[in-house]
Amino acid sequence: MQAYKLTGKIDYSGKLVITEPTNLKPGDVEVIILQSATIENKFINDEQIKQRPSKVKIFQDWFAKTEPISSDFTSDDAKWDYLKEKHNL
Repeated sequence: MQAYKLTGKIDYSGKLVITEPTNLKPGDVEVIILQSATIENKFINDEQIKQRPSKVKIFQDWFAKTEPISSDFTSDDAKWDYLKEKHNL
């Protein structure tokens, strides 16, 4: 089996539409769908973020003082930055 990476869209009827031309022979194919992840946080204001519930008193104070992480933060990038610094890469 050979793999191809193509982009497409799901239309309003729920059907997959490939938006790129392909040079494939007619026949059955196996499809794996990776949907783009989008975070919808435009309805959350800063005050709601700072009011994180916690039963532990020390965590309530700590959560009130912390700022939320940026939307483009990835733990893999943070790990890679740490390893580069640790091993002088």
